[in-house]
Amino acid sequence: MTTSRELSEQLTPAKLDRDEGYRMLDLLQDEATQQATLPGLEQVAPGYADWIITALFGGTYLRDGLSLRDRQLINLAALTAVGGVDPQLSGHVKTSLRIGMTRQEVIEVFVHLAPYIGVPKALAGLRVAAAALADADQEAGR
Repeated sequence: MTTSRELSEQLTPAKLDRDEGYRMLDLLQDEATQQATLPGLEQVAPGYADWIITALFGGTYLRDGLSLRDRQLINLAALTAVGGVDPQLSGHVKTSLRIGMTRQEVIEVFVHLAPYIGVPKALAGLRVAAAALADADQEAGR
C-alpha cells in the first residue's frame, strides 16, 4: 500500500500562485464581470471564489503547452457543449475579445461546433455570443 507521503514524492508538485491568479483574472475578465460573480459567490460559499482564482487562474491557466487563445477556444467550445451556463459563456466571449480574438473568430467557433455538438446547442451559444458582443460594443461606446 502506498502512503500519501510516498505518493506525493512520485508526483510533480502543482504550481499554484495566488497572486498571479489575481493578475491573470484581471487580464482576462473586466471588473464588471468579476463584481457580478465573485462577491455573491463569497457570500454563499466563503473561500470558494479565492480557491477558484488560485487553482484556475493561478494554476491551470499558467501551465505550459497552450496559449491563452487556445485555452479560450477550448472554453468557448466546452461551455457551449455543456449548455445552460450562459453567464460564464458570455463572460468568456468578452474575454476572447480582451485577449485579441476577432468577432469573426468568436462567431466561427459556434459555426464550427454545430456538427459536433448539434445545431440547437450551437445556436444557443451563438445567441449568447451575439448578446455578449453587443454588450461589449455598448461598453466600448460603439
